[in-house]
Amino acid sequence: MNASNSQATRRGVMTAGLGLAAAAAALPFANSAEAATKTKSSKEKSTMSSSTFTTKDGTQIFYKDWGTGQPIVFHHGWPLSSDDWDAQMLYFLDKGYRVIAHDRRGHGRSSQTATGNEMDTYAADVAELAKHLDLKDAIHVGHSTGGGEVARYVAQYGGKGRVAKAVLIGAVPPIMVKSEKNPGGLPLEVFDGFRAALIANRAQFYRDIPSGPFYGFNRPGAKVSQGVIDNWWRQGMIGGAKAHYDCIKAFSETDFTDDLKKIDVPVLVMHGDDDQIVPIADSALLSSKLLKKGELKVYKGLPHGMATTHADVINPDLLSFFKA
Repeated sequence: MNASNSQATRRGVMTAGLGLAAAAAALPFANSAEAATKTKSSKEKSTMSSSTFTTKDGTQIFYKDWGTGQPIVFHHGWPLSSDDWDAQMLYFLDKGYRVIAHDRRGHGRSSQTATGNEMDTYAADVAELAKHLDLKDAIHVGHSTGGGEVARYVAQYGGKGRVAKAVLIGAVPPIMVKSEKNPGGLPLEVFDGFRAALIANRAQFYRDIPSGPFYGFNRPGAKVSQGVIDNWWRQGMIGGAKAHYDCIKAFSETDFTDDLKKIDVPVLVMHGDDDQIVPIADSALLSSKLLKKGELKVYKGLPHGMATTHADVINPDLLSFFKA
C-alpha cells in the first residue's frame, strides 16, 4: 500500500468514526424527540376524537369530542351536520374548552332514520349523548333548528348541574309557522314549498338555499364564497331525505314557548336583523322576552348563517358570554 492509499484509508476510518460518534451523540436527542412526539400524539389522541353511540331505539349518533375543560355542545341547523361548527370548534378548542358537536339523527353521519325526526326525540338523543359523555356544567349553543333543540333539551333535561348556560343563534323558537296565536309567523305554504322542492330535486334545492338567502349571498354587494356554498351542499346531501323532509315540520311547527319559560339558566339570544330564513321579529325578539335570564344581541345587516360568514364577530361575543 502506498502512502497516498494509506492516508486515504486513515481518512476513511476517521470519517466513519466521526459519523458513528455523531450518530451516537444524536441518538438521545432523537429518542427524546420521538418520545415527545409520541407523548404529544398520545395526548392529542386522548383529547380529540370522533365516535358514535347508540340510542335506546337503536339509532347511531355521530359526534366529535375535542379537548378538555368546560364543555360546549354545538347543535347544528337543518339540514346540516356538526361540520357546520368548524369555525367555532377550532376557536374554542384553542381557548381551552372541551368542544362537542353531534350529527342529529337523520343528518350527517348519523343513522338515516325513518322515525323520531321530531323535537322530543332530538332532545332525548342529546340527553343520551350528555349521559354517554358524562357532561356537567355544559354550555349548549344552537343555530336555527339546533336552537329549538337546545331550548327543548335545556328545558326538559338541563337540571342537576348538566347545563350552565345556553345560546340561541338565528334560532327558530318560539314558533315559526303562522297561526291565530302567532300572526307574525310564516304561512304554512312556505314550508310546504320547502317540502315540494326537496322532493322534486333535493340536490338543486340544497344549492339554491346557500347560494341565496341562508348567507345573504343574494344581497347587493355580498361577498359570495363558493366554498361555503359547496360545503353547505355537501353536508346536506350526506343526510337522509326522509329525515330532512320530516324535520321541516319539526323546525317550523314546534311550539317552544313553554320550553323558553321553563329555562332558568342564562341564555344569550343572537340574531341578524337581515335573517331571511328565520325573520327576527317573530323569533329572537319574542324569545328573549320569554326567557327568565335572557340577553338579546342583534347584529345589524347580518344573515342567518352569520356564525360562518362572520365568525370573527360572533366567536368573541360568545366567549364574552361564556366568561361572564
